[in-house]
Amino acid sequence: MLSTKKTKILMILATGTILIIIILFAILLFLSPGKPKPFLNANNNLLENSISEKVFLEINGSLQGLFIKGENSNNPVILYLHGGMPDYFLTEKYPTYLDKNFVMVWWEQRGCGISFNSNQADSNVTLEQLTDDAITLTKYLMNRFNKDKIYLMGHSGGTFLAIHVVDKAPELYHAYIGVAQITDQRESEKLAIQFMLSKSEEINEKKTVEILERVSDFDKGDLPEEYIKIRDIVMHKLGIGTMREMRNLVTDLVLPSLLFREYTIPEKYNLWAGKSKSGISQNWNRIFNTNLRESKTVFKVPVYFFHGIYDYTCSYNLAKEYFKLIEAPVKGFYTFSESAHSPLFEEPEKM
Repeated sequence: MLSTKKTKILMILATGTILIIIILFAILLFLSPGKPKPFLNANNNLLENSISEKVFLEINGSLQGLFIKGENSNNPVILYLHGGMPDYFLTEKYPTYLDKNFVMVWWEQRGCGISFNSNQADSNVTLEQLTDDAITLTKYLMNRFNKDKIYLMGHSGGTFLAIHVVDKAPELYHAYIGVAQITDQRESEKLAIQFMLSKSEEINEKKTVEILERVSDFDKGDLPEEYIKIRDIVMHKLGIGTMREMRNLVTDLVLPSLLFREYTIPEKYNLWAGKSKSGISQNWNRIFNTNLRESKTVFKVPVYFFHGIYDYTCSYNLAKEYFKLIEAPVKGFYTFSESAHSPLFEEPEKM
């Protein structure tokens, strides 16, 4: 009798679990039409001359995806280079408003997001390949929108790629805009560890303090594995990660990506499947071991840095030092006093 009761309870629990999974999947399916949201006027009609497209192009032998968004397709064009994982989905919760004055092209680099290909997931994408991809895409955009030049904007790891793009083909760009500019990432990580150690001691996070103390003296070689495991979690907890107010990776990053309507369900999966394994992320070791203050200080295009003062993912202070060394036709450094790593999402009005 007892065994029969247990069996019934287990069956009820199993059935309930299956129903919950089916309901959650149905909700996710409803929230995943995979179509870009159009621009509408005050009468809820399509805004004249606006553009809102999800485009797939064959770029140097690889099918790659991008979102093209603008309230006026005649506006100047900005090609945005993300820092490793595509972050266009954040515009749903954190609109940048850049598409009011520009045609924004959110390119999801080779192997990333909607450009993810499981058959190529383990292939080694080089910085040179990505550079050529960006230049090929730029020429497509110039031709499509009838522009002599466009603007190039890089964010985080995308800034490392962007400076190689403008170095190889400066004639294609009005200017380079670096958001959270990478400079000397090895030194940046040392500064981040020192800051996190100090703050963790203040709030008595003993376990975190123990780990950070063990890794604080790293010099040569790769970042210690135990630091990598806690890095993003601690940065976000202390408000020095993706955004100043973004404190939880699951609720503030994973959940918004799942709720983003312009991705299909497979694309939402691919967004995370390709994280840290595709695009510029595959060149982490090269980024980590390059000091741009020594290797790249002369630019043939105007250069503008936009940097959050609370950014320890890519050091604000190192970016300011680097900026002073740069030679360019015109240059400007803009401090975002309420931002960490993503001023385009954190202070969109100022941006």
